Amino acid sequence: MRKVSLFALMSCTLFVPACSQSAHQRTSPDTKPSAIDTTFLRDLAETRNFSAGRPSRIQLTPDGAEVLFLRCGPRDVVQNLYELKVADQSVRCLLKAEDLLAGKEESLTAEEKAARERTRETRTGITWYDLSEDGRQILTGLSGRLYTIDRVSGKITALSQSAAGPARDARFSFDGKFVACIRGYDVHVIDLATNEDRALTTGGTQDLAHGVAEFVAAEEMDRRTGYWWSGDSKFIAYTEVDHRDVPMRYIADATHPEVEPSGWRYPNAGANNAIVRLGVIPLAGGETNWADWNRDELPYLATVRSEKDSPMTVYVQSRDQQSAVLCRLDPATAELSELLAEKDAAWINIEPGMPRWLKDSTFLWISEVSGEKQLELRAADGAKMRIIPAESERFEGLVAIDQTTGEFIIRAGAWPSESHLYRVGHTAGNLRGARLSEGRGEHSAVFSKNGDTWVQSSALADGRETQTLRRRDGAVLGELPSVAEKPPFVPNTEWTRVTIHDREHEVAIQRPRDFKPSRKYPVIESVYGGPGSNVVTTANRHYLRNQWIADQGFIVVQTDARGTPDRGPEWERAIHGNLIEAPLADHAAIVQALCKKYSEMDGSRVGIYGWSFGGYFSTMAVLKRPDVYHAAVAGAPVIDWRDYDTHYTERYMGLPSENADGYRACDATTYAADLSRPLLLIHGTTDDNVYFQHSLKMSDALYRAGKDFEFLALTGFTHMVPDPLVTTRLYERIVRFFQKNLGGPARR
Repeated sequence: MRKVSLFALMSCTLFVPACSQSAHQRTSPDTKPSAIDTTFLRDLAETRNFSAGRPSRIQLTPDGAEVLFLRCGPRDVVQNLYELKVADQSVRCLLKAEDLLAGKEESLTAEEKAARERTRETRTGITWYDLSEDGRQILTGLSGRLYTIDRVSGKITALSQSAAGPARDARFSFDGKFVACIRGYDVHVIDLATNEDRALTTGGTQDLAHGVAEFVAAEEMDRRTGYWWSGDSKFIAYTEVDHRDVPMRYIADATHPEVEPSGWRYPNAGANNAIVRLGVIPLAGGETNWADWNRDELPYLATVRSEKDSPMTVYVQSRDQQSAVLCRLDPATAELSELLAEKDAAWINIEPGMPRWLKDSTFLWISEVSGEKQLELRAADGAKMRIIPAESERFEGLVAIDQTTGEFIIRAGAWPSESHLYRVGHTAGNLRGARLSEGRGEHSAVFSKNGDTWVQSSALADGRETQTLRRRDGAVLGELPSVAEKPPFVPNTEWTRVTIHDREHEVAIQRPRDFKPSRKYPVIESVYGGPGSNVVTTANRHYLRNQWIADQGFIVVQTDARGTPDRGPEWERAIHGNLIEAPLADHAAIVQALCKKYSEMDGSRVGIYGWSFGGYFSTMAVLKRPDVYHAAVAGAPVIDWRDYDTHYTERYMGLPSENADGYRACDATTYAADLSRPLLLIHGTTDDNVYFQHSLKMSDALYRAGKDFEFLALTGFTHMVPDPLVTTRLYERIVRFFQKNLGGPARR
């Protein structure tokens, strides 16, 4: 965890335009804003949204006899490794972080810190573990040192170290005899019989690395590794990543100018990407065979998939992400044979867990080529056999394959806000008779390989969150042991829908717990608004912070509009070429419709806030739609998309050289002179995802345009703000900003 001693404020001038003042005159607040009680905010931050103490990273042994999980205390972030025996529900701690550290502080390399940033990992101690295929051994690590645990004997073995550096990204071979890892920028293997470490690749550097994932792969493709064991454990496929032509970005600590800045390769839109090759090398060592495909046309190595005793596959994409090819990889020769090819006029979404091979040599594939997201069964040569299931609710994804029955467990639901688990077969038709989950909310699961036992995780509309251990037939065996604190209240959430231009949008609303129908309340929209994520969910505990904000005298709303996932390709691809026009039009219309529908919502006093894309959205909302939005808080906003990374930006916007008008239209600085509403910019100074330069660029444009605004710099923070004190002060500041600029509840 990064510690912060300074919480700097960089510009405190506030501008409240006359139109906002006149709106306040129409509905004068009853009283001045009272002192803010931040006790709940501090509790929320210290308990990680009341999730600290709940089992995480859950895995079941292949026979379903034990459940493994990580867990920390209710108000700490140091995780330990536990095992639950299904037969008697007994729990034992397999490994404590403090025992491995022996009084020392955890030490992380710059590369490990960056990897945790990519996964948004804010906890410490034991943050990962790998279970061997037979379920007998566990691999984990701390401070760059690797350990194995024999689950039968309980013996802990410290694996050998190397002068090449600390180990990271480690995992077992499928036969359980070896461990591979990255040291420095090369692939190493450790023979577990002799505990001997040796380099499988050599000569790797930061600029020409072996076995690592480049930035866009880790951040945008969900590919966070650069090496893979073959299914027979005889070969390792690995990437060679040439960063030499990728632009450098430097991050300095302004509070310590004596410290040299850190440099990272970061490909911004239109710039050179890393050049990625895929090689295969025998476990015994020797020459690397390099896979050959048309890398000029398909430069992105999106996924490499490998399973025990199954074929290896490689999925490659064009830079515009409109073409992709799935190939079978022969590990002995590195030869590729095409299994399928896909094209899309906008872009192709990556499904990281695909393909999944079955025992009969067929495989499962998820595709949107038909116009809807579907699970396909394909022959060994890639030929499409049929859709699974033939009829269903909106398909979300594959959860597990029951190796005993050959059935599949999938997630599906009528709306993106709610999902359920279903068991289907090769030829299943109607899903409804095979639903495994109950209760309105979001349901997910982890299954043992034989399908005999599974853990169902449910986040429900009534505020409950459960982790239930079940048998194959669904019978409840017990609950995973949690030590998490319970929230002091359940959010007061109303779920509704609004129709705009024949499109139905989901909406969630939080009113104050002391809501008075005789009052008219300012409205705050909590927004993300960008592709890849929805904010409306029936998992009610998601809204705890929003409820606290509502309790300060507001009505908080969230909605999902065009550009978000799980509503079909046409809905999602409405943003192609322009990331903001369609979503902002939708959101503004929805807010107006809500204020018309609910008389307690004051449409003349509407604020908006969000983080990351939500920060960008909030900025554009007050710049382009001041008729709807009267104040905005923008956290870590992308301001100019030419400064964001290639794979994300170009997927939606294309190359800057080919869509100059689109980039200009989506650049917030284009509209700096139009600012007429209060705006608070917030940004971490060491953010390596949305760089601090974005808010600085906006600040400069507003200053030159003669506009007043507020700027809050979070000194030393990245894209995440995990420190409880800083998080508490952050949301206290946001609420005070809205109270000052929107006022509070008013008599009608």
